Amino acid sequence: MSVILNNLGFTWSDGTVVLSDLTATFGAGRTGLVGANGSGKSTLLRVIAGLLPPGSGTVSVDGAVAYLPQTLTLEVGTSVAELLGIAERRAALAAIEAGDAAAEHFETVGDDWDIEARARALLAELGLAHLDLDRDVGSISGGEAMLVAIAGVRVTGAEVTLLDEPTNNLDRAARAALINLLADWPGTLLVVSHDVALLDRMSDTAELHDGVLTVFGGPYRQWRAQLDAEQSAARQAVRTAEHAVKVEKRQRVEAETKLARRNRTAKKNRDSLPKIVASMRGSAAQVSAGKLRTGHDDRLRAARQSAAAAAARVRDDEHIRVELPDPQLPAGRTVAQIGTLTVTGPQRIALIGPNGVGKTTLLRDLLGGAGLRTDRVGYLPQRLDGLDEDATVLDTVRAAAPAADAETVRAQLARFLLRGDTVHRRVGTLSGGERFRVVLARLLLAEPPAQLIVLDEPTNNLDLTSVDQLVDALTDYRGALLVVSHDDAFLERLGLDRIWAMSAPGRLRETDTLRA
Repeated sequence: MSVILNNLGFTWSDGTVVLSDLTATFGAGRTGLVGANGSGKSTLLRVIAGLLPPGSGTVSVDGAVAYLPQTLTLEVGTSVAELLGIAERRAALAAIEAGDAAAEHFETVGDDWDIEARARALLAELGLAHLDLDRDVGSISGGEAMLVAIAGVRVTGAEVTLLDEPTNNLDRAARAALINLLADWPGTLLVVSHDVALLDRMSDTAELHDGVLTVFGGPYRQWRAQLDAEQSAARQAVRTAEHAVKVEKRQRVEAETKLARRNRTAKKNRDSLPKIVASMRGSAAQVSAGKLRTGHDDRLRAARQSAAAAAARVRDDEHIRVELPDPQLPAGRTVAQIGTLTVTGPQRIALIGPNGVGKTTLLRDLLGGAGLRTDRVGYLPQRLDGLDEDATVLDTVRAAAPAADAETVRAQLARFLLRGDTVHRRVGTLSGGERFRVVLARLLLAEPPAQLIVLDEPTNNLDLTSVDQLVDALTDYRGALLVVSHDDAFLERLGLDRIWAMSAPGRLRETDTLRA
């Protein structure tokens, strides 16, 4: 059971290169795959799963492959048993137990006579013992559906398992149960995730960065510590090399100054010497000066090359830096009323609670006008949809600020790392990270600026750099903020003023801890 990549490459039909010359081996064990949005992580999983053909190189997979994408596409009426992948074997078992001895039933069951018992045991381990196998998946939460699907992957017994952001939409208890389940996952497990708690339970860490795939023998925090140490050393090397360049430049100037003084003195002396002697001394001086200049030039060139080599080892991972307009929200002014609780500006409020309790429904009701006290509201949904796929980046953001001219919007987009020809690309061609920045730019650059921003699971599908960018963009926001999230680390970075806990539909209370 293994996955072997040999000079693997993949290019989209429009010529966009996603993967290039990747070579690596993933054997038995658990590997967390990290990298910036748009680096090709999800594409790599799809190529390994056989859903996309390699553009170049090869992929060798030893064993059956089970693949779970970020977003589950569920047909209406799908049952829990179907999502688990055991519906046909379960039906065959029921037919055999009812006395039907048809050969096809036994072929369907194979060796899986205890398939239903194993599936129920896994569901119980994940805190889903209450789910009936015949229940409609449409009646359970997105987090519960994800856990059921992962249980189904485990039940299949595939030798190679590929999971793409499996903790999305999971509450704290569900995430803990999943992480425990993955801790002893058999075979080869490759997980794309931004969840540090999950990544820390992996045996190895692989990173896609600037088209290069590297594998580190250790969990995420160990890899991150080594990377940070390497980057710190690289930055120090840049400072040292740049200092050496300055020293060489200064010494070159000092040498030229000395040569100039020497030449003036020599000229005065040559006037009193016989011509042949003066000529010999002049020639010798020129040779000496040439050697001196060449030596300094060689050292300066070497210093510059060292500085360039050192700079090349420093990563240029840019962050969003945005100066947001003041929404002019007076302190204490109510912008929303939810039951007996009020949102007053400029407060930062977290809304927490388990999966399926109705948090997203509450937000939708609020955004529909129930309880709003302002019409200046910005909303970042769980899914980055609702955009015109054929519109350009520039037109998409200008639609939220129609009074702003194109150059002003372009300047603002540059602060969101959307520069050059990128602003003229269609939204449908963007990577996940670029799409996120477009949605965020449209939200934060709207005119007039939103007095209330509502975020629903904003860190879903975001890599760790994008989460940093989101926090940076919100740091100086002076309006009211209401955030639904299961990501405690993200919430703690927002400087929360209040925490609301939802334990059941319509049951909302204020608490003083994220562990409520």
